[in-house]
Amino acid sequence: MHDKYAPYWAIALILLLGTGLSTIWFDLGAFWKGYVLDMVGPAWAYVLFRGLYTTTVDNIWTRFFTPNRTLIIFFIVCFGIETLQYFKIYDSTFDFWDLLAYISILTPLFVIDSRIIRKIKNTPQNN
Repeated sequence: MHDKYAPYWAIALILLLGTGLSTIWFDLGAFWKGYVLDMVGPAWAYVLFRGLYTTTVDNIWTRFFTPNRTLIIFFIVCFGIETLQYFKIYDSTFDFWDLLAYISILTPLFVIDSRIIRKIKNTPQNN
């Protein structure tokens, strides 16, 4: 059965991926180069990891990557990267605003995903 929301998630994935890749193709200023990829990267990865862009399946992957677990893992990874930068573990620059960039699109996607799941679970067919 095809997930009726999949086309919208697929469009979001393409837009997020295209926007992220365009940061290396076009120079539209400091914000574009500094934060846009940090905003859209975790967001498109969330859609990919959750498999939201395709048919609904029930397997080990989808059971592991629930919305809550995926969000927590992504926060740990993103904030971990910034922590490594803060302590100068590798050659990069720590930027507090990157933390906000990571969550700026990822959190709304999580909320939308969670609400859709709640809506689907509350349908008469699933009760």
